Amino acid sequence: MKERELQFDSDTFSVGSSVCILTTGKKIKPDFTRISKRQRSKMTASRIFLLIFVMSLAVIYPCTGISWLGLTVNGSSVGWNQTHHCKLLDGLVPDQLQLCKRNLELMHSIVHAARLTKSACQSSFSDMRWNCSSIESAPHFTPDLAKGTREAAFVFSLAAAVVSHAIARACASGELPSCSCAPAPSEQAAPDFRWGGCGDNVRYGLQMGSAFSDALMRNRRSGPQAFRLMQLHNNAVGRQALMDALEMKCKCHGVSGSCSVKTCWKGLQDINSISADLKSKYLSAIKVIPRQIGTRRQLVPREMEVRPVGENELVYLVSSPDYCSQNAKQGSFGTTDRQCNKTATGSESCGLMCCGRGYNAYTEVLVERCQCKYHWCCYVSCKTCHRTIERYVCK
Repeated sequence: MKERELQFDSDTFSVGSSVCILTTGKKIKPDFTRISKRQRSKMTASRIFLLIFVMSLAVIYPCTGISWLGLTVNGSSVGWNQTHHCKLLDGLVPDQLQLCKRNLELMHSIVHAARLTKSACQSSFSDMRWNCSSIESAPHFTPDLAKGTREAAFVFSLAAAVVSHAIARACASGELPSCSCAPAPSEQAAPDFRWGGCGDNVRYGLQMGSAFSDALMRNRRSGPQAFRLMQLHNNAVGRQALMDALEMKCKCHGVSGSCSVKTCWKGLQDINSISADLKSKYLSAIKVIPRQIGTRRQLVPREMEVRPVGENELVYLVSSPDYCSQNAKQGSFGTTDRQCNKTATGSESCGLMCCGRGYNAYTEVLVERCQCKYHWCCYVSCKTCHRTIERYVCK
């Protein structure tokens, strides 16, 4: 990787025009010969140390296509009414910064999408050894998400789906001046209903969402080609899951709910449904390798007997650890002290969650309101009850 020019402005600095550092994993040494004598003379020892420290982070925290999930750090506190606000955010790459400046009204939806992606991921994997807790470190990801793992494949696809979902919903709710409700479906309405209402604008959501989430991976200098191909493929899988989540929703009109007239539109399912669909694709994801086919570099299954990669299947490059033991180099937090279910047989069972190490049992007393009664008029009185439950945590 070529060293990038260091630019200084006042008391801050950046590497090139990106707020995240692109690297192939090799150590990078700052080239102070590229800084003029006048600039070097103005640099204090603390600023030089800070520069070396930030450059060293390039080895630990490579820039990924999901670095924008770091918008939850300070994106909610930004007013989004001036273009310079885009520079205050964590995790945006140059093309995303430009999109931000040109479409400030979209950023509330994108920040919302970052929050939804994190919560949906953690909810979907709460019962598994890898519980998506590392997503909270965005934009500085640990190896479980910074490399081409199966877990990274899931998060890429989920983030791509959620950002388009958030924009499509914002159009329908009237939050965005640049779009509105989706046009009426082209298919003929059945005799028992008519098209109407305000459908989620999936077309606009996909257009702007793909421009944002694919921005980094379309840059040839943003990392190894295989990693970029993997992310672009999984982003497309996420957006296809979004389109598959489009369903007909209806509202009845008539006297006493007779539904003599029914108005229908196309709306999206909630994020949890889309996340569940992508989780099933995660469980059947295919390990791939890059290969030159004709004039194009493509990803093909590592095991040739495996069927070809489908457009709706997630792919990954690097095998994941079992996540049983803590290992910082692999991005594994381990399962020690994780709660498990003694009677379950699935991934949340104590046998699987604790990786055969066994578990400890303890009791917990819950204080709850109970035996509540409504009194006319107008208050509710309750008693206080104590309930003892048994918990199990992995050794």
